[in-house]
Amino acid sequence: MIGNESEARAFCAALCDSAALERLEAFIVMLEEENRQQNLISNKSLEQVWQRHIADSLQMLVHVPRETAGPWLDLGSGAGMPGLVIAIARPELEVHLVESRKRRVAWLERVATHFGLAKCRVHGSRLENVESFSAGVITARAFAPLEKLLRLSARFSTRETVWLLPKGRSAEQELSEQPESIRAMFHVEQSRTDPQAGIVAGQGRPSIR
Repeated sequence: MIGNESEARAFCAALCDSAALERLEAFIVMLEEENRQQNLISNKSLEQVWQRHIADSLQMLVHVPRETAGPWLDLGSGAGMPGLVIAIARPELEVHLVESRKRRVAWLERVATHFGLAKCRVHGSRLENVESFSAGVITARAFAPLEKLLRLSARFSTRETVWLLPKGRSAEQELSEQPESIRAMFHVEQSRTDPQAGIVAGQGRPSIR
């Protein structure tokens, strides 16, 4: 379990190269500046930005098998966690960020341009209006309740798609409320950054009625 900022930064350093770590440090500076203009994240969480946001995002990489094919789809990207952080750390990955709020779309686009993230695409639209494609990984942090999230995004999944859905303290409860087919497909992984948080994880294409 990651317990402080030093441990969080070391965790991130183990998952990316030195150039990526420098980009993440620069991203934090940009995030702090932008947060004065719009409320991207809570000011209190900035005091633990490596643990609460950067390591919390990069821990997704631990659960993605190396052989996973297809682009990364991040729903409701907002301030950029986890999708934009993943793109900054691993610019070789094709990452699609979906965000409908105009000011946050502008923020995501500005960061992607600043770091030259050629394979990072920002969809400034509601998910319902994004054209379907087959995603290798689907992530969503604070996007929607689990049932709605799966219903809206199932069309982007295949039998091989990896799902990683940080749900905080509600992970076990939300999964327990789903139909048996969903409960069989998903499980809850312990978050490495918060002992009380969970990640709803699974692989495949959920059957949504």
